[in-house]
Amino acid sequence: MTLSFNLFEMNTVGHISHGLWKHPQNTRHRYTELGFWTEHAKLLEEGLFDAVFLADVIGAYDGYRDGPETALREAVQIPNNDPLLLIPAMAAVTEHLGFVATFSTTYEPPFAFARRASTLDHLTNGRFGWNVVTSYLPNAARNFGLADELSHAERYDRAHEYLDVLYKLWEGSWDDDAVVRDRDGGVYTDPSKVRRIDHDGTYFRVAGPHLSEPSPQRTPVIYQAGSSATGRAFAAKHAEAVFIGGSSLEDFRATIDDIHRRGEGFGRPPGSIRTLGSAVIIAGRTREDAHRKAEEFERMASAEGYLAHAGGGSGIDLAAYPLETRIADVLPSDSHAAETSRRYAPGETVGDALREVTRFDRGPFFVAGTGEEVADAIEGWVRDTGIDGFNLRQFLTPGTVEDFIEFVIPELQKRGLYRERYEPGTLRERLFGAGSARLPVSHVGAAYRGGAGLF
Repeated sequence: MTLSFNLFEMNTVGHISHGLWKHPQNTRHRYTELGFWTEHAKLLEEGLFDAVFLADVIGAYDGYRDGPETALREAVQIPNNDPLLLIPAMAAVTEHLGFVATFSTTYEPPFAFARRASTLDHLTNGRFGWNVVTSYLPNAARNFGLADELSHAERYDRAHEYLDVLYKLWEGSWDDDAVVRDRDGGVYTDPSKVRRIDHDGTYFRVAGPHLSEPSPQRTPVIYQAGSSATGRAFAAKHAEAVFIGGSSLEDFRATIDDIHRRGEGFGRPPGSIRTLGSAVIIAGRTREDAHRKAEEFERMASAEGYLAHAGGGSGIDLAAYPLETRIADVLPSDSHAAETSRRYAPGETVGDALREVTRFDRGPFFVAGTGEEVADAIEGWVRDTGIDGFNLRQFLTPGTVEDFIEFVIPELQKRGLYRERYEPGTLRERLFGAGSARLPVSHVGAAYRGGAGLF
């Protein structure tokens, strides 16, 4: 099976490459235009990408300097718009490209989202995936009427029940043959094949039935990102594709092995959970061209943007001091600062620290070079970790994708690591093979099929 490649996106100006919206070749300012997204989708389909992976946040980054001003000024994921509303437009101009959108289980009720997801799966003809998140920004909690964010444990407890409700709606509420469309008899849906779910749990009470008839996949492909033990346990039970992190190839290998081992504990066979990492790939016609781009991106990066995204991070406002100032000279004498000081070498300056903040070459999945050099790196990453694919980080839109298509994809195709054409089918079939449009019987959500286990 070929590797999965998604473009890591967000319906915003500045996603994770902070400061690059200012680049004269970047078109991110067009993110509010429908044409921006349809052009994007057609380009990705031309490049035979699996999907566009749409991140989202429902709060502002206001931990840095005690307010959202820096995030606003630097366009750190604000302004941002709803990712779900982009999908029908992009689906209308493509035939194969998948769409994975982030939606939180923490603040909005599951019944309404169940219908939105089924609608998107219908409109895309089975090309929709859901990236399950639990939301962590304190500002998001305040936006939905809470004094502060829920605890980590409670967010995951709520998420488990949220998924349980959705599986009941998507898998158990309607039989496959409930819609009969009998014109002569005047019956569109056979009522005996549609049922309430009458869920009564800790967080949710949902009567049902589901309002949407079964979509091509019923349950969208479930994606998830979570590195904690709780997050991994959640992924092992629910996720079909997991977005993982790590500081070394060994970290990734260990995390992948752990998730698969946990999955087997839920009765899920090997190969039922795909793993994805974030890849920083800067490609050029020559090595010098790629390195020139990398240097330019580094030069234009915004340290304050990264600090705002991290919520301040170090406990001191590094950007408030001259670059030549020694870190040791600006640290107050308290225990938090003592812990912070251990992050820096003796004599390190504010300028050194800010350059470290903006670095994008720290992870193991970084390469800048020709298409052949990039393909060599990717081949090594896969060999050493067993990973199934990557979310491609953007620096320029559309330049990052254009470079990947022109320089990298042909090299990967030569090595059998990248598809040469799309096969027909749903997003789930692209990941797991023909005939796998629905959840496998080993997945916890499949237990509700035919109304089993609802009452």
